[in-house]
Amino acid sequence: MKKKELIKNNNNLNHKGKVFTGNISVNSHGIGYLPNDDFKEDIEIQEAFMNTALPGDKVEVLLHTFKNTGRIQGEVVSILERSRYEFVGVIERKEKSCTLRPDDRRVYRDFNISNPTEKVIDGHKAMAKLTFWDNHKKNPEAEIVAIMGPAGEHEVEMNAIIREKGFDIKFPERVEREAKQLQENGIIIDPKNESRKEMRDRKTFTIDPESAKDFDDALSIKKLPNGDWEIGVHIADVSHYVVEGSELDKEARKRGTSVYLVDRTIPMLPEELSNDLCSLNVAEDKRAFSAVFIMDESGAVKDRWFGKTIISSNKRFSYESAQKSMDRGDGELSKELRTLNFISKKIREKRFKKGAIDFDTKEVGFELDKNGVPTRIFIKERMDTNKLIEEFMLLANREVAFFLYGKDKKGDSKKKPVIYRVHDRPDPEKMQNLLMLLKALGHNVSINPKDISSKDLNRILRVVTGKTEETLVKTASIRAMAKAIYSTENVGHFGLAFKHYAHFTSPIRRYPDLIIHRLLSKRIAGKTISPKDIKTLEVIAKDSTDAEIKATEAERESIKFKQVEFMKNHKGEVFDAVISGVTGWGLYVEEQKTLSSGMIHVSGLDSDYYEFNEKKFSLVGKRTGKKFTLGDKIKVELIEANVEERQLTFKIIQK
Repeated sequence: MKKKELIKNNNNLNHKGKVFTGNISVNSHGIGYLPNDDFKEDIEIQEAFMNTALPGDKVEVLLHTFKNTGRIQGEVVSILERSRYEFVGVIERKEKSCTLRPDDRRVYRDFNISNPTEKVIDGHKAMAKLTFWDNHKKNPEAEIVAIMGPAGEHEVEMNAIIREKGFDIKFPERVEREAKQLQENGIIIDPKNESRKEMRDRKTFTIDPESAKDFDDALSIKKLPNGDWEIGVHIADVSHYVVEGSELDKEARKRGTSVYLVDRTIPMLPEELSNDLCSLNVAEDKRAFSAVFIMDESGAVKDRWFGKTIISSNKRFSYESAQKSMDRGDGELSKELRTLNFISKKIREKRFKKGAIDFDTKEVGFELDKNGVPTRIFIKERMDTNKLIEEFMLLANREVAFFLYGKDKKGDSKKKPVIYRVHDRPDPEKMQNLLMLLKALGHNVSINPKDISSKDLNRILRVVTGKTEETLVKTASIRAMAKAIYSTENVGHFGLAFKHYAHFTSPIRRYPDLIIHRLLSKRIAGKTISPKDIKTLEVIAKDSTDAEIKATEAERESIKFKQVEFMKNHKGEVFDAVISGVTGWGLYVEEQKTLSSGMIHVSGLDSDYYEFNEKKFSLVGKRTGKKFTLGDKIKVELIEANVEERQLTFKIIQK
């Protein structure tokens, strides 16, 4: 296939206006959006003017005139580069035609299949490769490159999620070979020859989920003669093994992150490193990169040290076992755990006083049978041990970022090459919408949306704490805020209320953390970094953000799939739910035990005619006056669970 056959350049379109270039995003209605720094909002492109552009494509967009709404409109006039050519979907085969309906609803057209053999079966999942599309009035042409199996089956659907996002399950042979060689040669550690600080005499332990197979962080604690505490945050020294420019490094950079689905993990590094060489396994001497703090019991940091160490973990805790040991008071390392827990609460208290936002949202966990089918869905409990680990990891990340940020002799910040984890201030318009939502729920909060602070957001969250709408408002608040990304420009972290923040604590599963380890090593050694390296870091920051977004989308899709798969065996049952969305065509609801989301079509309410009140987020019955409003508690009956579409359909039982 020649590139010019696929990519259409509409340079002869006779329009006036300015042309902008960028990567287009598309919603489920086929409407495109192109971000541009010149405008407050993204340029909007209606489907009729998409001109064969697909999500992520690099395009040129010509501006149209303004709508009455003031939204800037545009038209795709040139596709400079396709973001991808392969798409997963369901085959729909009829007597004289064969199409593939993409799983990604943002891909707004079905594909006409040009090579339908007898193996291309109706209702099966497949991957198709886009071969030609030069007319937006017609469907794109594609050919089948892989058949996955019947839609709806566990393994088929999980593989569809993996392949749709472009993840590689297997590592290239050259990467596996390099990993095996390191495993054979990398065990012996000589602290003196490697200039490592000896820390095997500290009481050290890991705390992770019960199912964890790799352990990239550990804590140590030692009481000092003056009553202060030496607390070590020890991170697997991945940079010792994954050398810049090596095959492992190239692959890790390409992947960007490990991917965590409901039933499996797609690691960033081969198991020889992630589960063995780099993993801080119990009773094994391990190379670590450590952040060691001298602290008092109030959580104040009196001194800090960063450097390469050798450690040995005394105990592998799960969150549950560490909590039991701490609660009993006589379990293994219970005194150490209690001290760390006490100090972590002091750190947490200070963090929230400075304005950190308390987004303690609910997460679901799954119990699966041997075939991967969910037998139970539960809401994960966040214990003190979860929060303990979180606080010390945040502390290490913040202090490392501040150290790397640096100051010159005058106390001014200098341009330093660092990949920060940043979280920008919220958009005022989105904040205004959030305040309108609160008002509709009966909460009048006096806050200026144009100058909102993290403390203001905490005020909002305190208003709904313990109420039915708490989860709803937390979710809406998260959506209203900017997304955390990787960047070489330090704009701080709004949500954490940190001026400096970087990811240092998970180099086994995040590539930016590995980069931070390398930068920290160079800074400690007094080495400088060239302007060329800064440009490279900018590219890595963007690529890592993109990889994280894909991984998060895949995780959410796997959770949604498993929720619907679980719920399909509960059709006809009645559930407690909360209205999480209101539209002209019906209600979106969230079932409360499994957090499964679904839809009640307006026809499934009752015999009344319902009108949508957009300002009050309500559907109101014209005859009866009955009102369904965002945040209402209702009882619903599950009437349909479509595993293939990942959709649940309910009907109202009572309000």
